[in-house]
Amino acid sequence: MINITKKRILTVAILFGVIISQTVRAETLSDRAPISDIVKIDESSLKVVKKIKMIVTAYSSTPEQTDNTPFITASGKSVIDGIVANNMLPFGARIRIPELYGDKIFVVEDRMHQRKGKYHLDVWLSEYLQARNFGAKITYIEVLES
Repeated sequence: MINITKKRILTVAILFGVIISQTVRAETLSDRAPISDIVKIDESSLKVVKKIKMIVTAYSSTPEQTDNTPFITASGKSVIDGIVANNMLPFGARIRIPELYGDKIFVVEDRMHQRKGKYHLDVWLSEYLQARNFGAKITYIEVLES
């Protein structure tokens, strides 16, 4: 019985170490670093698997536009340049918004209020005034092969 207890403690210690290392990494990332600096992607191999017409708006990390943890996304990651919110696409989905941002790659890591529906995309911007002045645009997004 003592051996089983030691194994369980070792497993908990290993799991705890993994959680701590991920938390430390997330806290050390610059909140303004572009997603492409954090996730290295060979853009030449990306294929567009779907084009979807959406309403595109913007939000920032203010309690009025988010919840009581405005710098943490629904997926549990810290907000950074390149994060978007959407209710249809899965977390981690990579997209482009060519008419507005050219070849820039965004990653879905956040959700929106249910009233926004599935065909609404919110781009995270670091400044409140930028987000407010962004307005609402109707355009196509490209969902990229994962």
